[in-house]
Amino acid sequence: MSPQYITKEGLEKLKKELEYLKNEKMPEIIERIARAKELGDLSENAEYQEAKDDQGFTAGRIGELERLIRKAEVIAASHSNEMVSVGCTIRALCEGKEYRYTIVGSNEADPGRGLISNESPIGRAFLGGRIGDRVKVLIPRGEMECEILEIN
Repeated sequence: MSPQYITKEGLEKLKKELEYLKNEKMPEIIERIARAKELGDLSENAEYQEAKDDQGFTAGRIGELERLIRKAEVIAASHSNEMVSVGCTIRALCEGKEYRYTIVGSNEADPGRGLISNESPIGRAFLGGRIGDRVKVLIPRGEMECEILEIN
């Protein structure tokens, strides 16, 4: 089982979601199922079917969250500014345009906010890099070269 890198905040967010699903949402779904059963014939009972679907989806998400939390490896807060690692924020010049990326675990990735997965092509290209290094990133239209300008 490979570790799932995650920030402390990201892990807390997963734990809160798990707690909500187990302690609030699942009991509410069970109550909906019980109410729907009281209506009689379950084969044509839309409320029952919807509640059972919600129960299945929620149980699946609970299982997924438990697995993620079990495999989670929290990213250390202190990093060297010498080499890119998970948790670092970097400034890079790619094809004449400057970008700022934070390298995170795949569960926290949000490219629109500059949070790049360590497992993505661009994340893998930057990992282990140092200031001044030029890295080649495979992108859909070919290859892009980026220079690492800063590591925080």
